[in-house]
Amino acid sequence: MIVWILLTWTVTLEQYLFGVGVSLAVALALAPLGPVIGPWALLSPGRLWRTLALLATSLRRIATANVRLAARIWAPSRPLRSGMVITPTTQRTVFGLTVVGLVTSVVVDTQLVDVDRRRRQLQYHAVAVPRPGEQNARAQINGPVERFLPGGRQEKEEHS
Repeated sequence: MIVWILLTWTVTLEQYLFGVGVSLAVALALAPLGPVIGPWALLSPGRLWRTLALLATSLRRIATANVRLAARIWAPSRPLRSGMVITPTTQRTVFGLTVVGLVTSVVVDTQLVDVDRRRRQLQYHAVAVPRPGEQNARAQINGPVERFLPGGRQEKEEHS
């Protein structure tokens, strides 16, 4: 409903009623797809802490990547080491892979290109390729995100 009001940029009783109607229609259309976890599940202490930590880490990484990119634009003589990078991942579920792919792609340094679930690898296009070695790439690209997801810590310790 909020999206509808933002799209129309009008706040009237009719707009609210129409927005409620569209929201109900979408909810009814999606209901047969199965149960979903309610948003209140996020309030459990463990999930809330991990979500806030992931948000803070992501915002910090986005800000620093944007500063690095701005410096590269203002000083084009800096060497550019762009290329493709393959990193191992600890994530096995569609949810985990989706979170890692989306969050790491928001950072302007990297864009997720491919997921190999069988080999548990992610392929990225990177503006600045990390030092050689899969674990170095993982530590710089997807490791900071995965450590807040289920399975991220255990697998990380196994690879060390």
